[in-house]
Amino acid sequence: MTIEVIAGEDGGLIVHDHIERRRCELLTESPVEPAEVDTGGFNFPVDVAVAIETDTVRLPHDINTLVRTVDGEILAAVDILEHHEFDEGVYFVEMSAAVKLYLRVEGPVSVEAEATETVVELPDSDEVQVGIRSYHERPAATITTTENPVDVMRAISLLSSALKTTTPDRSYPTLRGHPPELEVGDRFEVPATVEPIDTDVRIEIPPSIESVFPVAPLAYYLNAEVVPGVEPRLVADGFEHPLESAGAGFERTVAHVLKRTFFLDCLTRTEGDRGPPLHERTALDEELSIPFGRLFDASPSERLSAYFEVPYDTIEPYLPQWKLTAHVEPNVAHVPVVPFLVDDLAVIRTPKSNARATDEVEVAAVDAYMRSDGGIRAGSRNSGPSPPVIEPGETDSLEQAWVGEEAPVGASKAMVEAYRNRVARDGRKGDIDVVLICNDEEMIDELDSANQAYGSRKEIPFDVTTYRNLTRERLGFVLESDIDFLHYVGHIDEEGFQCTDGKLDAAGLDRVGIDSFFLNACASYQQGVELIRKGAIGGVVTLNDVINSGALRVGRTMAGLLNYGFPLRPALNIASDRSIVGSHYIVVGDGNVDIAHAEGLVPDMTDIRRREDGERYSVDIRTYPTDHMGVGGIYRPEVSDTDEYYLVGSRGMQFELSEEQLRQFLGLAVSPVRIDGEFTWSDRLDWDG
Repeated sequence: MTIEVIAGEDGGLIVHDHIERRRCELLTESPVEPAEVDTGGFNFPVDVAVAIETDTVRLPHDINTLVRTVDGEILAAVDILEHHEFDEGVYFVEMSAAVKLYLRVEGPVSVEAEATETVVELPDSDEVQVGIRSYHERPAATITTTENPVDVMRAISLLSSALKTTTPDRSYPTLRGHPPELEVGDRFEVPATVEPIDTDVRIEIPPSIESVFPVAPLAYYLNAEVVPGVEPRLVADGFEHPLESAGAGFERTVAHVLKRTFFLDCLTRTEGDRGPPLHERTALDEELSIPFGRLFDASPSERLSAYFEVPYDTIEPYLPQWKLTAHVEPNVAHVPVVPFLVDDLAVIRTPKSNARATDEVEVAAVDAYMRSDGGIRAGSRNSGPSPPVIEPGETDSLEQAWVGEEAPVGASKAMVEAYRNRVARDGRKGDIDVVLICNDEEMIDELDSANQAYGSRKEIPFDVTTYRNLTRERLGFVLESDIDFLHYVGHIDEEGFQCTDGKLDAAGLDRVGIDSFFLNACASYQQGVELIRKGAIGGVVTLNDVINSGALRVGRTMAGLLNYGFPLRPALNIASDRSIVGSHYIVVGDGNVDIAHAEGLVPDMTDIRRREDGERYSVDIRTYPTDHMGVGGIYRPEVSDTDEYYLVGSRGMQFELSEEQLRQFLGLAVSPVRIDGEFTWSDRLDWDG
């Protein structure tokens, strides 16, 4: 069972999402006994529903809270320190916590967002029905395609069968189901459970893998059929738009179409009482003449026609920073990776360049730094040759991934084995297991600081275990055990992990039970890849030698960010900026994996600049999409005079705050910040510096 609901010892409910390893607690004034009820009483998709007898429900954190009518219209978005009262009637109180919650209540009802908790009170009722939905999505089926590009196009056309709606609400991440898996075989086969939604939208492209991969996310999002054509174009019942132009080219044009339709769907979904106030809609209202009021229920062709009346240059400054650009070698062998990239709504490119050697200039810079600093290489004793690497090139996305044989610089190495390992994982009960291993006494400081970081959040149950100087047998036992996260410091080379009695090669293990890992040692890439092939989901590794001092800085920062709720890929992007050797670290496997969820589900980082007058601060808040709150999610910054929501990844959360306002905002939770470009944590700021 994915969702388990039990009574708390001192009252309230404890909700366990065993697949996502998430825990959510609802508090009541006295003990309650949950009774399962029909989920049909909720006008929203829920996995399980229970009824409890109580007149008060408290959630111990400030979370995004909406009050809706029984028909789903929003009556209020409850901001911090606000109090709302509603008369008789049936209401849904929607809360985005570690799981999605819907409280079905009989009014009158009051909802108040206090500084540290959200309180729902029912003065005339003593029953609350609680609907719960996991953020987890698994592929529901597997489609088999041949290597023929036309068959691959047919398979890509079926990915949209996982959409939960084809209205603009599909821009909400929880209403986009995980696409079916794809595999390559001798004949084309579709399970009976895959039922594509009828569509009038089609994408015409030349029948080649180079053309199919880039349009896959767009076809999924628009519920479009992909068919052979001479010139790439998007067609819908009288509407037509080319997918290639002289200025942008094919792949860039496809990316623009995806971002345009997605973004304008986000604005359309806020029309009337359908959604909370969205900053991007407010900012563009005067510039756009789109008839939002009738577009929500319009046909696809009518909606697309209206959307493409808007110049792309008008909306581009307001687009959220896209989560992921994936560079996929145009080889039919990589077809199985595509659904997992589509699930992220990634921009997909098909690079034509070949692998190249490690950047000699960068290696020379590191060597020069070591000579001048007297540095020693972390966990290295003849680390061996570096793997062949490739540099995919810069993009404007928050993250990059590479699908191919090489090790990428500046991107994660996505592996289909990792995604399949994630899908195959059964839920685990109990605390989040974190294991710290130090097989290098010169790096013991990192182990101590990591031990302090992991599990420092009281609301998330961690079980942290530390080992030092393990033998091959003991290390093998740890790697094969069912553990959520491994942070390893020690010696690694092409022969394996250095242990007290020799070396352990991960390729020789029967299985790997750890979900994710950080191998902070020189040249740990190959061993990390083997951990993925044997069962792990994702991890951070090094491509070649790294300096002890730089490795320590990256390791400490990674520990803090992972504990805060960042997934591997964005955590490494931030941590690697703190050291000259940061570019030697990459993610292998699934970069979405995390070990804890951020408060409010959206990890953020705040850039602060002191103004010249010394009395005000320029503040830029950056949010990062995750596997649980992906592209299209919303975020409300708790800053003074701001009641708007922003799209996750928004570039527009820029404020000018007094010191008092900034202190109040940063005092809500310990969070990562950069003050005048220097990374630190909000509880370590020197306000007098």
